[in-house]
Amino acid sequence: MAHHDQAANGSVPIPAGQPVTVSIHRIVNPDHVPEVTRWVQSGVNLANRWDGFLGSGWIRAAEGSRDWHMLYRFADADRLAAWEQSAERRDWLAQGTGLVEELRYQQRTGIEGWFEDPTRTDEPADVAAVVVPPRWKQATSIWLGFFPVNLLFTALFTYLVPGWDDVALVLKVLISTLILTPIMAYWVLPWVTRSLHGWLHRP
Repeated sequence: MAHHDQAANGSVPIPAGQPVTVSIHRIVNPDHVPEVTRWVQSGVNLANRWDGFLGSGWIRAAEGSRDWHMLYRFADADRLAAWEQSAERRDWLAQGTGLVEELRYQQRTGIEGWFEDPTRTDEPADVAAVVVPPRWKQATSIWLGFFPVNLLFTALFTYLVPGWDDVALVLKVLISTLILTPIMAYWVLPWVTRSLHGWLHRP
């Protein structure tokens, strides 16, 4: 497996305290898909136990394609670096030797990291341009995730928490955002963007 070089792959310095999304383009031998699937899942399970991990996802470019695009997200650059430099991750990468070839590694900040479509670096520059969905599609995707989660939260707290209606509005908003923000970041947004990938990146 190729070992990535952040500078060579176009990553830029990440502002302190901002979440970081990493996208990796890997080539997978079709004969090893079951093994690679298990290997990827073991890496996700390992990262899930790491401080600052916010979620991950992976997709294939098309049915039968050798191109796999993998995303994972950490709360900040320091904790991402701790994970990527850990002995546990090195051992996991070693287990993938001979199964996959890493072509491209890139870091992105902000919520757009979930929406950007990783592209091939072995194609001409005019073909390999990064495709980012329009803002209205990004906003729609976030709303589709946030609306049902917020509705469920509101219904549960209204009916199950005595005196919830009497709580000050500012306190209600504070409590709801503290609870719902990590739910959106860890589970809902990654799932929504994976589910809507075809629509998000449709020309």
